[in-house]
Amino acid sequence: MNIKEYINELGRKARIAGREISRAESGKKNLALLKIAEQIENNRDLLIQENQKDLAVGRENNLEAALLDRLELTSSRIDAMIEGLKQVAALPDPIGDISELAYRPSGIQVGKMRVPLGVIGIIYESRPNVTIDAAALCLKSGNACILRGGSEAIYSNQAIANCICKGLQEADLSVDVVQVVKTTDREAVKELITMDQYVDVIIPRGGKGLIERVSNEATVPVIKHLDGICHVYIDGKADIEKAVNIAFNAKTHRYGVCNAMETLLVAEEIAPKVLPLLANKYQQENVELRGCLKTCSLIPGCKRATDEDWQTEYLAPVLSIRIVSGLDEAIDHINEYSSAHTETIVTEDYSRARRFLREVDSSSVMVNASTRFADGFEYGLGAEIGISTDKLHARGPVGLEGLTSVKYIVLGDGHIRY
Repeated sequence: MNIKEYINELGRKARIAGREISRAESGKKNLALLKIAEQIENNRDLLIQENQKDLAVGRENNLEAALLDRLELTSSRIDAMIEGLKQVAALPDPIGDISELAYRPSGIQVGKMRVPLGVIGIIYESRPNVTIDAAALCLKSGNACILRGGSEAIYSNQAIANCICKGLQEADLSVDVVQVVKTTDREAVKELITMDQYVDVIIPRGGKGLIERVSNEATVPVIKHLDGICHVYIDGKADIEKAVNIAFNAKTHRYGVCNAMETLLVAEEIAPKVLPLLANKYQQENVELRGCLKTCSLIPGCKRATDEDWQTEYLAPVLSIRIVSGLDEAIDHINEYSSAHTETIVTEDYSRARRFLREVDSSSVMVNASTRFADGFEYGLGAEIGISTDKLHARGPVGLEGLTSVKYIVLGDGHIRY
């Protein structure tokens, strides 16, 4: 297979299909999403069977536990894929929406219309459910897409791709609206991210190495999804029961996800009360604790944290803990070490909560809630392409609106400029 010719052919087809989907009626796009959901349901056993092949290869290749967790397709995760498709179908169609329409002194009306980005290339690792999320959001937002999953999920992704293809056909839409790259050759990524003539934006979703490679080599604009060094800060005015539940859930609900807490910050005035309770719960789940000197004095068996720990996304049952003097030091620590993904404060003090929301510079900032809620599905977006830590164009979970742009529209009635 000539990789350059193959990827360019995908791009050519996507550009043509992009024009078709950009003008498709909402009803037709929604029908396609529901037909894809039917195909996923009807092929549930086959999807799990193909996924087992990927898992077997992953174990043979000593894939890390966190990546195996992301790779696995369980029945409940397939249920979530189906529900995500239905939710996206039920969402308002952003395309063609006109906003800020206002008369100017000249008599013309000026406004903005929401439009698709065009052709989106999405490069991702491990998680086969991303194939469905990406296809659904791109389709509903009027974009064609080229999806390049990781080699570790090739069987799963091709099985899902067949379901998407059949759903598009049943809705009488071009199968080229969603194309899943069939080769695992890394050269395909290089071609895709430099194919300016066909691709309008690239979205990488995966490990830090993948993101850095794409960002450094791409000539197509990139919406980055970086690592998740997420923090929970337990304030001195926190409710202890809430604090324990939130900090425990944020770390242990799932380890191999970008919105899991990696660093716990605790105000020194409440640390002697809350840390022993949390340590007991973490130790029951075999979570390795690494703490500052003060933390180690409160938690027997806690390892001493290094500066590297504050900068690490573990994606594993490992947690770094630091006791801070208060809100100011907590905010300073977060703004220095965070990857700008998600941060939470646990407090009953309204003023401190407001300061935290205002001064912490991350894509999601929360009060009295687990970082695990930083998710497009939980935010009501139906699904997400990823969680952007960029500040330009899209930030946070990237849903339908994040996959669109706007153009100015002008309405006149024979107006000319004098």
